[in-house]
Amino acid sequence: MINKVIGIWDEPVNSVNNFKNNIKHDNNTDINNNINSGNNTKAAFKPTLTTYIIDGKTGSKHSLLSGSGENVCKDGSKDAMIKRPAVLVLPGGGYAFTSPREAEPIALQFNEAGYHAFVLNYSVAPARHPQPLLDVSRAMCIIRENAEEWGIYPDKIAVCGFSAGGHLAACLGVHWDKQFLENVEGIEIGKNRPDALILCYPVITSGEYAHRGSFINLLGENPNSELLYEMSLEHHVSEKTPPAFIWHTFSDAGVPVENSLLFAQALREKNIPFELHIYPEGVHGLSLAAEETSNGRPELVSPHVASWIRLCKEWLKLQFKM
Repeated sequence: MINKVIGIWDEPVNSVNNFKNNIKHDNNTDINNNINSGNNTKAAFKPTLTTYIIDGKTGSKHSLLSGSGENVCKDGSKDAMIKRPAVLVLPGGGYAFTSPREAEPIALQFNEAGYHAFVLNYSVAPARHPQPLLDVSRAMCIIRENAEEWGIYPDKIAVCGFSAGGHLAACLGVHWDKQFLENVEGIEIGKNRPDALILCYPVITSGEYAHRGSFINLLGENPNSELLYEMSLEHHVSEKTPPAFIWHTFSDAGVPVENSLLFAQALREKNIPFELHIYPEGVHGLSLAAEETSNGRPELVSPHVASWIRLCKEWLKLQFKM
């Protein structure tokens, strides 16, 4: 495996300066005001992309996806490099931190299924919107810019987010073509679009069923109504939003299940295909719902909910026609 950490920006991020340093020109007053509202007392932060690139040859299909025990390229020869799809993982943490439980263990699961994987350690509070969206957009562009070298199908890249990371994944899914992103060096509209969304107990809405802490960390204490509406993602699903795999638990007391239901309903209204699983029981933040991600907490283990990763891999295989 090729495992390395890549800085995604030339300059460190802080809550005030990074957006203005990277942008070529911008007239979005709401965004500028929100960036300026951040508390800039923390040391500069460097968002990073950690690679989990399966070491080996590239050119055709990975043996785990094709069912073959040999690496065979399109011309029938062996020992050629095979291309694989990829998954970009966005851990949760309420836009206050990024959880290790929803990072490497997830990447390794996708590796086992034959996918290259990446984990983004994105900007959190005191950084404000749009910095996390800039980070994930830049990460997607880096992956596509290196697709040939890393052996990645550039049209088979999913983004997988948990909780607030699910909000960021869905945010990219609905806002990848926002006009202000065109002005940011290192981001190319289109290259930043994911081909599939995997949303795990996601934060979605800023309305009645909002996880308030996430929106305070992302937008500040008193965001205006326009910004709250922009970040309430169920209102922004369009025909250009990628297909989605979504799962949640009915009993989630941290992020209500209505977040997933609202996003699924919005996808249905736009005729965007999705797969939705609502498990009857389970606390928030289950990750794989297995011992390896439980940190010794029995409430974070659920053999029934643990089926989500198998179902997700099956859905992704169908989605990417592998």
